[in-house]
Amino acid sequence: MKIAIVNGPNLNMLGKRNKDHYGTLTLDSINQLLVDTFKEHEFTFFQSNHEGALVDYIQTLDCDGLVINAAAYTHTSVAIRDALEIHSFLKVEVHLSDINNREDFRKTNFIKDVVNCSFFGKKEQSYIDAVNYLVEKNKFLK
Repeated sequence: MKIAIVNGPNLNMLGKRNKDHYGTLTLDSINQLLVDTFKEHEFTFFQSNHEGALVDYIQTLDCDGLVINAAAYTHTSVAIRDALEIHSFLKVEVHLSDINNREDFRKTNFIKDVVNCSFFGKKEQSYIDAVNYLVEKNKFLK
């Protein structure tokens, strides 16, 4: 299975951010964790702090499933939402922190209605749960 992992702004700073919300792993460590945990699957990884770069990348995706942590753009970007809506492959939203139990502005979520499932609040385990979901659901689609 070809799985794209897309990460939004400030996730390149993991390991330096609030460890209570985001854990201690760097983004590279999370990516390696996925590769090591799901050896039989092919991953592509993309991170950008720029909304347009994320939209451009999402528009060109050719994969079986997507895990996206749009980060702050979850709460602000109709453009990312619209780019996600284009695709019919499975899409899963992840967040390291529990966005529903944080600041009020984080409760606005522009992408939740264009993804198949969401995992949040379990730090790097949210990514593992998302990939497990994609793998299990993909078995039934074939």
